[in-house]
Amino acid sequence: MSVDEIPSRYVVGLDLGTTNSALAYVDTTETPWQIRTFAVPQAVAAGQIEARETVPSFHYQPAAGEVAARSLRLPWQKHDPGFGVGHFARDQGTLAPSRLINSAKSWLCHPGVDRTAELLPWQGATDVERLSPVTVSARLLQHFREAWDHAHPQYPLAQQDFVLTLPASFDEVARELTVRAAQLAGLPRVVLIEEPQAAFYAWIAKHADEWDKLVSPGQKILVCDIGGGTTDFTLIRVRKGSDGVVQFHRVAVGDHLILGGDNIDLALAHHLEQKLKGDGKLEPRQWSVLVRSCRQVKEVLLGDNPPEQYTLALPGSGSKLIGGGLQVIITRQEVEQLVLDGFFPNVPLDAKPQAARSGFQELGLPFAPDAAATKYLATFLSAHRHAGDDGTEDRSHDPARPDLLLFNGGVFESVSLRQRLTDQLQAWFRKDDPQWTIHVLANERLDLAVARGAAYYGMVRRGQGVRIAAGLARTYYIGVTGSPGTAVPGMSSALCLCPAGLEPGQEVDLTARQFELLLAQPIEFPLYVSSLRLTDKPGDLITVEPEQLKALPPIRTVLKTIKGAADGPVRVILKARLTEIGTLDLWCSEVGGLRRWKLLFDIRSATQTDVAAVESTANQQGLLDDAVREAACQRIAAIFQQRGSDPAPLMKQLGDAIGMDRLSWPATLLRQMWETLLECEEGRRFSPQHETRWLNLLGFSLRPGYGLAVDDWRVAETWKRLNGKLAHPTAACRTEWWILWRRIAGGLTAGQQQSLAGPLLPGIKENAKSAGKPRGEQAGPQEIAEQIRLIGACEWLSPTLKQSAGQLFLDVLKRPGHDTVRSAALWSLGRIGARQPNYGPLNTVVPVDIVEAWLRGVMHVEGTDPLIPLTAMQLARRTGDRYRDINEELRNEVLTWMDRIHAPKKLRRLVRDVEKLETEEQGLVFGDALPVGLRMV
Repeated sequence: MSVDEIPSRYVVGLDLGTTNSALAYVDTTETPWQIRTFAVPQAVAAGQIEARETVPSFHYQPAAGEVAARSLRLPWQKHDPGFGVGHFARDQGTLAPSRLINSAKSWLCHPGVDRTAELLPWQGATDVERLSPVTVSARLLQHFREAWDHAHPQYPLAQQDFVLTLPASFDEVARELTVRAAQLAGLPRVVLIEEPQAAFYAWIAKHADEWDKLVSPGQKILVCDIGGGTTDFTLIRVRKGSDGVVQFHRVAVGDHLILGGDNIDLALAHHLEQKLKGDGKLEPRQWSVLVRSCRQVKEVLLGDNPPEQYTLALPGSGSKLIGGGLQVIITRQEVEQLVLDGFFPNVPLDAKPQAARSGFQELGLPFAPDAAATKYLATFLSAHRHAGDDGTEDRSHDPARPDLLLFNGGVFESVSLRQRLTDQLQAWFRKDDPQWTIHVLANERLDLAVARGAAYYGMVRRGQGVRIAAGLARTYYIGVTGSPGTAVPGMSSALCLCPAGLEPGQEVDLTARQFELLLAQPIEFPLYVSSLRLTDKPGDLITVEPEQLKALPPIRTVLKTIKGAADGPVRVILKARLTEIGTLDLWCSEVGGLRRWKLLFDIRSATQTDVAAVESTANQQGLLDDAVREAACQRIAAIFQQRGSDPAPLMKQLGDAIGMDRLSWPATLLRQMWETLLECEEGRRFSPQHETRWLNLLGFSLRPGYGLAVDDWRVAETWKRLNGKLAHPTAACRTEWWILWRRIAGGLTAGQQQSLAGPLLPGIKENAKSAGKPRGEQAGPQEIAEQIRLIGACEWLSPTLKQSAGQLFLDVLKRPGHDTVRSAALWSLGRIGARQPNYGPLNTVVPVDIVEAWLRGVMHVEGTDPLIPLTAMQLARRTGDRYRDINEELRNEVLTWMDRIHAPKKLRRLVRDVEKLETEEQGLVFGDALPVGLRMV
């Protein structure tokens, strides 16, 4: 028996919560075994270390000299850690929010940022070390590991059976990142369990002697789990096994919702801000303190034996930091009314959540569009009316009705909130039976239940305790094209790959569906998931309907093989397996052969926004007739494979061959043209004219560098092939070089953008000093203009570099110079200072105080260039996020100025209201018309 197969002494469950975390364990040498909670040493104040059962999931970095040396050092640490987690971090962070990181778990499932990038604290102080959500999670886990190892030196946590909890609605990427965080924390062996399941296991453990008397076959148990950051709904059906023993089957899980205590804190903060300022707004520093303080307001006024009111104090603003503070009183009735009506309103069972974007943008998280948890619950129950029905269900009432209710999560520490949700369920389902009452299952210590349940599950895995049959909660699909039997002609189709209910360890293979793939060529498998279609079987072909299927990060890969093996087309079948730790493994296996390739979720597109978000119908624009494609590619080859050819008329020849205006060429055709251009890459060396045309057409064919399958691979191949070298460094070739990279900048990595943009700034500065007149070998106005535009298109640049570039562009506008250069400076200033990036991540947005100064400069630029109001719009565009939005006084000045210069009405609306860009504005902002079928979001 190997070391890994020897059962560990301890089974440990860890609930890494959004607000609080806890660890529970079982000593398996005890008979009978019991679940205990581990008290974790942590700093509760500077210089004061105490062991407590819960650890607030907060991370705080003190400023230099803020706390005395050694005051945060824990018993097992030899050096000052430079940061603290737990109670001290939470309490100190309320006073200095710019040094605090919280809600790391919510950031782990945020699709709009690079979850592996150093971006937290979101609105942090300039001297604070930035950390990624994965790193913060790892530090919290490391704290538990070190505390455990200090108390159990002979039984380190890494060698015990370790069960880690996560929201039921976490997608596969968030699960993989959770496992990665555990590995970074020194915990390589981890089993995952969903929090609602763990909460129910805690209930079973608490009622070990009587649980089978409290439930009966045919009943449905609803687990409502609303914690600090997320909302999860789970349905568990009670069944009778073949041996007559009662069994539990998890049959449905709700969609992922970032809706919880953080949202309530924000709602309270908005309410109190209105009491303090009317229609005005607090300064960002005051607002941050207010939001953190509202957590305590909520806990006090919604907790046990609450006072009638609470007085909250805020620091002063500006120069009035001392003696200029604010105070506001809020009553218990106000809080209850706000929370009950806003988050738990009474709604009909057919109510639907609103789809518009949440107004809460301040924390940078993609909060649920609607704050009403009861609407999401109504939708969940209605969608799963017959979930897991095995014929034992009572047909005399609405099948959406649950029979038992289990609460979990910190939000339900409030008696009034538990009662409101209970009353709502009774209002929905008493129509059939006025005497019916839902039975609430008692679950003590909501702050410890999930950790205790995780430890219990660890014992279940050893064959002890009562198991919940919990296969795959959703159905997974793979996108297919050109497949016979497509569900609806003209619509995208998906093939069922992993059915709901798949048990850990089970494999699925689609032997009836074969794929022919090319080795050493990029491939992409679009993936979808559904929590509504739970009866589809492997191999079923369905139409992709956005209401039922949610797109997942795709699988992108290049299949490679050993040297000497055949490298032609290979026929494969897809296989899938739900692992024992709760993640999904996918691979393709050669038909009739031994080769197999593991497929990984494209973490890059899910955790980094250099694969930008677009609304893309480009793949559905249709492929042109092969004859048209071949004619276009032949014309390209004729120019770049024959010396002495004339590249000047190529664009006209292509237009004639394709039969449509070049701006209407489908993106799919453009990518095929890109392939031909790369095949003919040697032809650019024939002459400067050839290289100019080749560079121009290459950038045009690959713009904007994202939006179609494997565009990231195409951009990478372009970068590798060109390798930073021009064959003919003439002014015209250099200009097209910069245009090429500007056009595909959205597909470049942060490092590539930095290597392109950074070296250009000194030359642009020298040009500005010489009033745009080139000296000696200096670039001319057209080349300088394209260099400036390239910098503006690089949204992955750091805020520091963007600030330097923006100030330089403003200086260009203040000096006399060439109109082309001035227009480029205007356009680029708008791009790098934009309040809403086109494709870049929000953590690279330039601070608002810097942009406000730029905006005042733009309003003083003389002339009638239409880019002046466009640039002002980008700098002043309303986003709904106070940390990005300019102050209201300046906004009104901008709107008055726009009226005076007769700026387009649409630009004015984008400054005044939160709105989307229309197609025309998108082309202006992007600097080129986007290919047909692509739309920035």
